[in-house]
Amino acid sequence: MSTAIPLNVGITRSAGAGTTESVGKRVLLAEPRGYCAGVDRAVETVEKSLEKHGAPIYVRKEIVHNRHVVETLREQGVIFVDETDEVPEGAVVVFSAHGVSPAVHESAAARNLHTIDATCPLVTKVHQEAKRFARDDYDILLIGHEGHEEVEGTAGEAPDHVQLVDGPASVDKVTVRDESKVIWLSQTTLSVDETMETVRRLRERFPTLQDPPSDDICYATQNRQVAVKAMAPECDLVIVVGSRNSSNSVRLVEVALNAGAKASYLVDYAREVDQAWLDGVSTVGITSGASVPEILVRGVLDMLEEHGFADVQPVTTANETLVFSLPRELRTTTRR
Repeated sequence: MSTAIPLNVGITRSAGAGTTESVGKRVLLAEPRGYCAGVDRAVETVEKSLEKHGAPIYVRKEIVHNRHVVETLREQGVIFVDETDEVPEGAVVVFSAHGVSPAVHESAAARNLHTIDATCPLVTKVHQEAKRFARDDYDILLIGHEGHEEVEGTAGEAPDHVQLVDGPASVDKVTVRDESKVIWLSQTTLSVDETMETVRRLRERFPTLQDPPSDDICYATQNRQVAVKAMAPECDLVIVVGSRNSSNSVRLVEVALNAGAKASYLVDYAREVDQAWLDGVSTVGITSGASVPEILVRGVLDMLEEHGFADVQPVTTANETLVFSLPRELRTTTRR
């Protein structure tokens, strides 16, 4: 099934677009935005685990990188922990959408924990690629951000073969054993443009660098960046709804600025929007990261309407249709 169907982008230009003179105030609303299939699956996994096992259940790390989602689940009886040794023996623990290393699975098994794995299937795909190329004794150059949970999980699949490349500036530090056996993989939530720049620089150093069998940056990350690129040149301001520890949300701010937006900011909630940002602004772009529930976007739209931004125009660049099945242990329950 296709994950994204390209659509026509229709942006009605205001008279005098590109200026901040007296023109009608409007909002360009990016579509797609918000929850991706992997996040939807992860959040529902926790909700169904609560229904099946009752509170409390434990989640290693944040299930997804969004403050509102985490706080809401905490209120329902979820206990978030950093490591499995904080979970009582025999209890239920859910692994987050970002994935975990084999060492974490082993630690959970040693404590007789009942594990439910909410790892996004697209992250699992990268894990499988890392294992495959490690078996073939490749040097694996993993493009990603140091300390990010997804990077730690992927690198943990083949620690002796994986080398982290944290952006273009890190390329000069890379060393490999055999330039004919080098492949790059990536964190799924990166900026497409920055990743391709990193790959370009790596290929300058290692001309026979191999590409992953399929694109590692997830379809949802790419789709949200494409939508922002389409609307950013028209925008005096782009507001990205998302949390600061959400890689894909932070990237959307960068993409908006690089694509021509005059200003762009990241907020979790409408109350975080500084009214001064709206001074002299006629066109505001709105989008949200892949771990953001739509209720938070609605809050920003309502706030903008109170300030005269009642004209909302969708900017649609793709129609996402992908749905992931719940983990096996939870499939007997009905999806909402």
